[in-house]
Amino acid sequence: MRVGLYGGSFDPVHNAHLALARSARDVLALDEVRWIPAGQPWQKPRAMTAAVHREAMLRLALDGERAFLIDRIELEHAGPSYTLDTVRALAAAMPGRQWFLIVGADQYRRFDTWHGWQELLERVVLAVANRPGEPVAEAAGGARFPHVDVPLPMLDIASSDVRDRVARRLPIADLVPPDVARYIDLHGLYQAPAADRNRS
Repeated sequence: MRVGLYGGSFDPVHNAHLALARSARDVLALDEVRWIPAGQPWQKPRAMTAAVHREAMLRLALDGERAFLIDRIELEHAGPSYTLDTVRALAAAMPGRQWFLIVGADQYRRFDTWHGWQELLERVVLAVANRPGEPVAEAAGGARFPHVDVPLPMLDIASSDVRDRVARRLPIADLVPPDVARYIDLHGLYQAPAADRNRS
């Protein structure tokens, strides 16, 4: 069984997240894509929106999507979340799978800063988002880690774009699924100034 692991803060989930996951599912012939919303990511300096909201938006976005499911393993973990610990736990609970770790090009470039990245490479196949026609991603210092490329549709969206537009009372209908936009409005999320938020 071929399983994709797609982690992130998803604060909020947006259309580029969905496009990458669909591309990975189809290109890599994945049996399932497990979306893993972060609990306390150790490399994320800013405070995140409460997990209950991030998970609820993710459930709305994934409703009806073939082979997509949410894994709460990091939400249920106390303390910082390390991808290696997550992969170890999933492999122990579900032996016999081939694991594909879906990452963006920016994450790939910083891969050698990840906790236990050497062991992680032994446990997963890196699947790196790469826009058609662009050079293959390189890690910092020109390093090349074994990986497969996943063609990424030309959607230049970051969660910070969504948060900033909501804070400035601008429309987000072209950035997130309709149900996610309605949820954000209903719960008054992201309405505080967001000038100093990091891209994610």
